[in-house]
Amino acid sequence: MDPDCAICHAPATLACDCEAKGLEVAVRQAESRMMQSIYNDIRSWVRAHAQDYILEYFRLLTERRKAAHSAHLERITAHAYHFYHAPPHPNEIAAAQAQLKRGIDEDWQASVQRYPEVLEYFYSLVELTLPDDNEQAVKDPPLSALNGSRKAGRRVGGPPTVVSGPSIMTHDRDMPGMLPRGRTPPVLEPLRERRTPAPRDRRQSQQYRPPPPPPPTSYFPHSYGM
Repeated sequence: MDPDCAICHAPATLACDCEAKGLEVAVRQAESRMMQSIYNDIRSWVRAHAQDYILEYFRLLTERRKAAHSAHLERITAHAYHFYHAPPHPNEIAAAQAQLKRGIDEDWQASVQRYPEVLEYFYSLVELTLPDDNEQAVKDPPLSALNGSRKAGRRVGGPPTVVSGPSIMTHDRDMPGMLPRGRTPPVLEPLRERRTPAPRDRRQSQQYRPPPPPPPTSYFPHSYGM
């Protein structure tokens, strides 16, 4: 005999989706409590390394740009002394400086535009692992069915697992257009069928009645009984 809905108390034969919706809310709340700090750590790590790479990439571009500018100044100086026995005209020097400034601006724009692929690269180095289904902590979690649940601590302490792969600059010494692609996420095993189904369309039976509010001890919000 199937029990009535724990939220709206409707008979099980109506197959309402109140429990499924409430479970979705509970999953999001638990994820926010337990995983948000890990997400923040990953985001900070990826952001810092991406910024360092972009600045180093820009430094390499500007060094080449400045070397080309110095060579250009030497050429126009040698040309002026060879033909006119005088230093280059100030307008030539000003034009060369303006060209250098435009080039540096272009180098910075090109560097910043690489942020999407650089961020994806460093995110691909992060690995989060799931415990095996046969582990003791999974098969026999520290929760008491008789005395009520006890909030379990985070399984793994400290920052997220980050793969210390090769430096990104070793893949980009000649500054190609693309970075190495990340790893393919592992395929998760299918879960066993649960009693609580996924939320379905809001097509209610004609026999459906407005549900009463849930009991005070319920972890589902009152709005999910409507």
